[in-house]
Amino acid sequence: MQDPNADTEWNDILRKKGILPPKETQKDEEEEEEQQLRQLSVVKTYEDMTLGELEENEDEFNEEDEMAIEMYRQKRLAEWKANQIKNVFGELNEISGQDYIKEVNKAGEGIWVILHLYKQGIPLCTLINQHLSLLAHKFPQTKFLKSISTTCIANYPDRNLPTVFVYKEGEMKGQFIGPLVFGGMNLKCDELEWRLSETGAIKTELEENPRKQIQDQLMTSIRCSAPNNNEEDSDED
Repeated sequence: MQDPNADTEWNDILRKKGILPPKETQKDEEEEEEQQLRQLSVVKTYEDMTLGELEENEDEFNEEDEMAIEMYRQKRLAEWKANQIKNVFGELNEISGQDYIKEVNKAGEGIWVILHLYKQGIPLCTLINQHLSLLAHKFPQTKFLKSISTTCIANYPDRNLPTVFVYKEGEMKGQFIGPLVFGGMNLKCDELEWRLSETGAIKTELEENPRKQIQDQLMTSIRCSAPNNNEEDSDED
């Protein structure tokens, strides 16, 4: 039997005489196919949607997707909150004694604070401020602060400078007091990064203490320059 929907001359004659119904248009079929593709596209791409897009397309999802969509919504929300925390900091900011409680003790839940007490005119303090500025940019999830020592703690002795305090949720987790602790003006930025990472304030990608390499090289140099015991015995004979 010939297909009544076939596009033939005979079928056209039969349609004109009313024997066959008018040929079906493709409009309805195209609209239905387009709607199916749109729904399929929504279902396939909800994993890549933002929170706003999920809410906008909420009516397009079917019941089977609701559980998965809710999971991704919670995931997106957690990522957004994490990014908000990470993007709060990123600079070494100056505070005064009046800001201490707010900026340090009440910094927030889970926030690490690194505070440098310094004075202008002390070269090592200047060097550490330079290093901390770089580290603040490298570790934006940690709050880096600096304060002139006597404005933060009255009568704080200059012999204790530089001083670095490490806090988390108002509790002191580490302290570095005095120039000897930092190793003097030879202090490198990655060495300071390692020292701060040991307190837990930052998560470094350094695999070992950079200072250890210098110490190992120094010990090797000392051993190489030391006189050989066998040579000394020969000279004595």
